Amino acid sequence: MKELVLNNLYSREDVHGIFSPETNFTPQAGTWGLHGIIKIPQREGDFVFFVTYGQSQGEHQFDEGITPDGVLSWQSQPRQTFESEVIQTLINHDETINNIYLFLREEMKGDYQYLGKLKYLNHDKEREQPVYFQWQLLDSKSLDDSNELSFKNQDKAEELGEIKLTDAKPDSKKAGVSKENFRATKSPDYALKESKNRKLGLLGEELVLKHEIANLRSEGRDDLAEKVVHISKVEGDGAGYDIRSFDKSGSIKYIEVKATRGGINTDFYMSPRELLFSKKNKSEYFLYRVFNLSKKNNGEFYILNGDVEEEFNKTPTGFRLSKK
Repeated sequence: MKELVLNNLYSREDVHGIFSPETNFTPQAGTWGLHGIIKIPQREGDFVFFVTYGQSQGEHQFDEGITPDGVLSWQSQPRQTFESEVIQTLINHDETINNIYLFLREEMKGDYQYLGKLKYLNHDKEREQPVYFQWQLLDSKSLDDSNELSFKNQDKAEELGEIKLTDAKPDSKKAGVSKENFRATKSPDYALKESKNRKLGLLGEELVLKHEIANLRSEGRDDLAEKVVHISKVEGDGAGYDIRSFDKSGSIKYIEVKATRGGINTDFYMSPRELLFSKKNKSEYFLYRVFNLSKKNNGEFYILNGDVEEEFNKTPTGFRLSKK
């Protein structure tokens, strides 16, 4: 049995031997010999994708490709609809629980290159037969690039850009996007890309700090503007929030900032301490979600007040275990 190694080449029989060695393999026939979407036996929700660029089926020509940021455009089989069981499973795919393994080749003959596991990004809610998906390659090296935003001399407020408040709020992750947006947008999984980017997080905090101070001064509350504190910079990350500010009446605001280069629907990460703080202090707790940050450090943001878990689905991405 071959081992699964990123970027190595594998035949369909090799892949069958890795994931389903107890069954028979028939070349050019059966599930493992022909199909593009294969359920892995005894592993509900796990799949193997075999993709061939330029493949056709009947009169349908598949249009698939991968961006430099590891976003895969992929189509289901032409007969499949939103009601198909496998399509519903793929739309609801959770990469923290299940795996989809991608094997790709550029010609009809020859072996497939293993490109790693996939994460659901979105789908086109307006087109079916086939259904159009975008997936994130989780093992794409380009995701390690965490220094795209300029971050020089950020202690000088005049070098910061501007963020504008918007009334828009994020949509449900699995709702899909319009055909127009699907075709126009192939954004990578910015949450994954930015999860350990402390510089980006600090930039978002500095922009919100600047906004809060300017807003209080515009309300004639210079006295309160002088009392706004960048807690995460003064104390570190242990407080459960980033900025202590005020509304114009003087009531306290505990602000947690989450920043991204991605759009309004980009996922984000929070620590157990941050989630607990939002629950215990929900009346005074405010999430400022900064998004669409440009390289000139301009962007937008929305605000949510209260317990974060009442507004967002929470997905555990790891557990620490100790002996009972």
